[in-house]
Amino acid sequence: MSDMTEARIAAAARINTTVAHPARVYDYLLGGKDNFAADREMAAKLIELSPGTREGVRAHRAFLRRAVRYLAEVGVSQFLDIGTGIPTQGNTHEIAQEVNPATRVVYVDNDPIVLVHGRALLNGSPTGMTTVIEADLRQPKMILSHPEVRTVIDFTRPVAVILAGVLHFVTDQEDPYATVEHIKSAVPAGSHLLLSHITLDFAPRVREEDFTKPYDKSSAPMAPRTHAEVLRFFQGWHVVDPGVVEVVKWRPDVSERREHIPGGGHAWAYGGVAIKP
Repeated sequence: MSDMTEARIAAAARINTTVAHPARVYDYLLGGKDNFAADREMAAKLIELSPGTREGVRAHRAFLRRAVRYLAEVGVSQFLDIGTGIPTQGNTHEIAQEVNPATRVVYVDNDPIVLVHGRALLNGSPTGMTTVIEADLRQPKMILSHPEVRTVIDFTRPVAVILAGVLHFVTDQEDPYATVEHIKSAVPAGSHLLLSHITLDFAPRVREEDFTKPYDKSSAPMAPRTHAEVLRFFQGWHVVDPGVVEVVKWRPDVSERREHIPGGGHAWAYGGVAIKP
């Protein structure tokens, strides 16, 4: 049995199917099949609260694809994608390597199922170009010092750090700003930060406690933040046009299918990209 197969078996054994996990809920909302009853139950509660949840998640994913393509087109050739989720259509390495085949990508997630599916997806990829590791955003030192990360990413050259749809699972008590600053300080000038974050700014009639309640029994609580709070993550870096805006308004692609959110609703998420001076 190969080391890779043994690693997949070990990771699969640690998957708790009885507790909803954000990566698997996200997978279900995107139409994926790598989810369980607990994940689907949580997704149903979210849809009940906001009928446009599924379309909003797809709009969130479309933002990520556009932003990754933008970064690849401006010359970024290294990506550190933290909180990547279960592989789906339009993964970071697929988009970036379409622009530049020499692009290097590291995926990071704390759900063992992501490790299992991520390594299966990358099977056959050129050695040293793309990898996936199991680690938690809340432990940035572990991520940045991980041997596989250091093998793929050259931290003397610009890196695009991706934190898409993950920081709202880090509570204020866990100090997400310190975590992000630690990662930002580890990359050189010319690096980029691609970030998206759930907000209730577009849902004034929704109480935060009602919105976050479905996540109380999940593996990670939900912490939506305001525009000012999301903008703070970019502090000290130059935010590129059009700024930190609702994800559907970030450099919309006229050729891309726009999700119709029921009731003329919003995606309930901000997105932005910044560069380190």
